[in-house]
Amino acid sequence: MLAEAKFLENKLHDITHFGIRAAIGVIFIVQGSGKFGPDMADFLTSIGLPVEMQIPIALAETIGGILLIVGVLSRISSSILSIIMLGAIFHVKGASNLVGEGGFALDLMILAGCLIVIVAGPGKVSISHIAKKIPRFLQ
Repeated sequence: MLAEAKFLENKLHDITHFGIRAAIGVIFIVQGSGKFGPDMADFLTSIGLPVEMQIPIALAETIGGILLIVGVLSRISSSILSIIMLGAIFHVKGASNLVGEGGFALDLMILAGCLIVIVAGPGKVSISHIAKKIPRFLQ
């Protein structure tokens, strides 16, 4: 009975960990793919960033989201996405208010999710776990 409970607990942990990665990945894929449009260039200039940052930011978010979902290079992509989220919180939103218009609560939750992936790694429901040839620091 105890062994069965432990097995179910581990399965739940694995599924939950994948759920966190998948949710963050989907958010970044949707947000990143929307940043390829011409409106993003205008937005970047309005916040004082060069227009040349549009493609790297959009690619980092889109590709990083895909890598998070499949579980390859999860720690590296989460680190890059965390830097983007810190930029969103402090540069774009000015870290002025947590909730309300212009609030950064959602950005902070996404950052927390990225930090979980950095610390815990990709988990068992991932290509990195299946392949087992990828060094741990690259997972």
